[in-house]
Amino acid sequence: MRLSSSTRLAAATSALLLLGLVPSLAQSTTQSGLKLSGDKPIQIESDKLEVRQAESVAIFTGNVSVVQGPTLMKAGKMTVYYVKDPNAAAKGSEAAGAAMTGSANIDHLEISDKVYIKSDAQVATADQGSFDMKTQVLVLSGQKVVLSQNDNVLVGCKLVVQMKTGLAQVDPCAGKRVVMSITPPPKSDASKSGATNP
Repeated sequence: MRLSSSTRLAAATSALLLLGLVPSLAQSTTQSGLKLSGDKPIQIESDKLEVRQAESVAIFTGNVSVVQGPTLMKAGKMTVYYVKDPNAAAKGSEAAGAAMTGSANIDHLEISDKVYIKSDAQVATADQGSFDMKTQVLVLSGQKVVLSQNDNVLVGCKLVVQMKTGLAQVDPCAGKRVVMSITPPPKSDASKSGATNP
C-alpha cells in the first residue's frame, strides 16, 4: 500500500531514517550528525496497513519500506502511535482518516523485525528501534547494532541519539565492549611519492 503523508509523519520518520555516522566516532558518546528533514516527500509501502482508531495506532506490517530522498528504511513492522484524542470516538471516520494520512499528531514510532536504514553511504542495522516525538530521542537496539559508513564500522547492542543535541551513545552487548573499526582515507599520489610543491 502506498501512502503520502503529512509533514509531521515525514519529520518523525525521517528522524528514524537520517542516522548519520561520522567517521570520527572514536568514543561511545559522540556527536552523531543526526538531522531532521521534514521538507521532502515521503513514501511508505507495506503488505498491510491496520488503523486502530480507538487506540490511535497505525500499524504497517510486511516488507515495510520508507523512502525519503536518498534515505531508505526497511523493517518487518512499523507502528505509529498518535496522541490520543478524547473525542476520537465522536469524530468517527474523520479520526481514522487523519491517522491514515498522517495528519494526526504523532506521539512515538516503533520499528521492529530486522531494521535496516541507509542514507547515502551510511547504513544502520538493528533488531528494533523507536523514536519519541516529545523527547526527540531515537533508540536502536538488538543482539547486534551495526553502524557503518564506507569501511568504518561501529558495533554495539544499543544506540541512543538525543536529536536535539546530536549526542549519541553506544552501549556494548552484555559482557562485551563497543567495537569500532576505522579505515583511514587513502593517501594522495603526491604524498606517496614524497613530492612537495616548491
